[in-house]
Parts: sequence; C-alpha cells; structure tokens
Amino acid sequence: MKRIGLFMRIVIAIALGIGLGLITPDWFVRIFATFNNVFGEFLSFIIPLIIVGFIIPGIGELGRGAGKLVGLTAGIVYASTIIAGFLAYAVAYFTFPMFLSATASGHAAQNPGQKLLESYFEIGMPPVFDIMTALLLAFMIGIGITVVQADGLMKVSLELKDIVSKVISTIIVPLLPIHIAGIFMNMTQAGEVAMILQVFIKVFAIILVLHFVILVLQYSVAGALNKRNPFSMLRMMLPAYFTALGTQSSAATIPVTLKQVKQLGTDEEVADFVVPLCATIHITGSTITLTSVSAAILLLNGQVLSLEVMLPFILMLGITMIAAPSVPGGGVMAALGLFTSMLGFDEAMVSLAIALYIAQDSFGTATNVTGDGAIAQIIHYFKKKSKVTAKHKAAS
Repeated sequence: MKRIGLFMRIVIAIALGIGLGLITPDWFVRIFATFNNVFGEFLSFIIPLIIVGFIIPGIGELGRGAGKLVGLTAGIVYASTIIAGFLAYAVAYFTFPMFLSATASGHAAQNPGQKLLESYFEIGMPPVFDIMTALLLAFMIGIGITVVQADGLMKVSLELKDIVSKVISTIIVPLLPIHIAGIFMNMTQAGEVAMILQVFIKVFAIILVLHFVILVLQYSVAGALNKRNPFSMLRMMLPAYFTALGTQSSAATIPVTLKQVKQLGTDEEVADFVVPLCATIHITGSTITLTSVSAAILLLNGQVLSLEVMLPFILMLGITMIAAPSVPGGGVMAALGLFTSMLGFDEAMVSLAIALYIAQDSFGTATNVTGDGAIAQIIHYFKKKSKVTAKHKAAS
C-alpha cells in the first residue's frame, strides 16, 4: 500500500466502505465504528499539538527572513489567500444551498429515521489544552521568537515540529484510509452514502472551477503589472502544475516551479527567494477547497452559512495555512483546529472534511504551485520599480 498514493488509498477505502456497508451485519460495522471513535479521540488529542508544533516555527522562520522582501511577499500571499477564501465563500453562499437542500430533502424522504451505529466502547484522550489556547500560545511564542531572537526556543519548536510531522506521517496518514472506510461503511448502513456521494461530485466540480478562476485572477494582476499576457504566462507554468498534480507536494515540485518561474523572465534573485517561500505559505488552492468543504458540511448539517461565522474562519485560515505540514493532506491537518473551535465540527464532520479535502488534494497543490509564478512576477515588478525609484532619487 505504501506504493499507492494517498488519494488512491482514500478512493479504495471509500469503495470498500460502501461495499462492506451494504453486505455486512451491524456487529461488524460497529467494530469499525469503535476504531473511528478511538481514532477520533486521538485526533482531538493531537490537534492542539499540531497547531503549536507548526505555527510557532512557521511564524518564527518567516519573521527571520530577508526584511522588506519577506514582508512584501507574505503580505501579497496573505491577501491572495483571503481573496481565494472569500471567492469560495461567495460561490458557496449563492450556489450550495440550491443543490444541497434538494439533495438533503430527497435523502430524508427516502431514508427516514435511520441512524449511525455507535461504537462498542470509548477511550477518552483529553487534549493537553484546548484549541483556542493552542492558537494563542502558538502566535504569542512565534511572534516572540522573532522579536527577541530566541534561538534556543526556535530550535525546540523545530524539533517539536519534526516530532509532530512524524506522528502525522507514520500514524495519522496511514490510518486515515481505515478511518474513512469505517465512516462510509457506517453511512452506507444508515442510508446516507448516496447523499454524500452526490455532494462529493458537485462540490468537487465547483472547487476545480474556482481553482482555475483564482489562477486567472492572480496572473491577470501579474500580467497587468508587467504588461504581459496572463494566459501565456499560465501556459508557461503548466509543467509545474502537472508535476504537482503527480507529486502532491509543493516542496517536491520546487525545482520545476523554479525553472518555469525563471523562464517567465523573473529576476533570478526574486525567483530563488520567492519560490521556496511560497511553497510553504502560498496555498490558495487549498484555501478554496477548505472553505468550500466547510460550507458544504455546515449546510448539510442544517446550519446557516453566515458571514459572521465564515469571516473569522477565512481570516484565521490564511494565517494557519503557513503551518501546513508538507505531507499529503497537510492543509487539512493544519485546519483541524479551526474546524472544531470556530465552526463547531464534531468528529463525523471533521472526518468528512478530511475525506473531501484529500479527494482533491493534488489539484489544490497544483493550484498552489502554479500561483507561485504569479506571486514571483508581482514581486519582480515591485523590485524593478524600487530600483527605478532609487535611480531617480540618486540622479536628483
């Protein structure tokens, strides 16, 4: 199974879960429900540690970058991420209720009163501290490291990041397919799987369209600033897009991204600096996916998709995404705390969000990587402009 990518493992898990849910007795499904309960408790325990382990060194390393250039890049990246989140929210607000309400009402008519099976037993794993405490602590220490240059604390935070990354890559990610298989098995016996699959397909299609739209917007800005055709620039970045689609990793795609960004005519110093940085912090594709998935799950659970709820979530998502671990599904791992603390997701809702996210993770990563070229071209414009301004000042 290690040779099979996470996406294919998730697909196999969903298919097995549906198949077994149709033919197996309730006692068998409850075995998986018990595993899901234990795994869900472990996720609840590890989420605050993921937040602390990734946000602290993420902010610390960002704050130690090359002065104004880092600040400018981070500002543009954050603005790009927030715009992507609001684009996804706006589309979800105006389109999701129409097809989700129809799907849910049809499901209710066909499957009245059916419930998910409960686990045989529960094992409580209370977290060390709650989500909001973890977020506040992570931001305070991360910003503090950059202000007082706390090298020792920075080293400790990087070692904690390595430990948490190892837990994600060796425990959580390998067990996710079993967890998702159990969820779909339980939903199948309860008659809910048809509705979920319909939602999968519709939300997935909308997300792909939004990925294309945000790339066009990013390259339109970069093209306008540099007086170039945005679509010819996008074509130049296609090798990076398809490489990321296969590797499902922004970091693994850096060599190809760097080569294509330089072929765009980007200043070499800018390209060498911006591409590795953006591989970590620029994740507009993932933001679109997480916002869309969150909106769909909220609506399916009868909640109102209000700006009051989604605005803080999107603003925090833009910051939290710099902490996304560089493993497949890393974006959703970084956002787990926001799902529970800001949107009130329970274990089943979190698990569904993970499944929906991972199903399109490679497309989100490809969008993130391709957008790095636009960010590099925007920074290229500002650097060129600052050089011209400096020459004028020197001449006068």
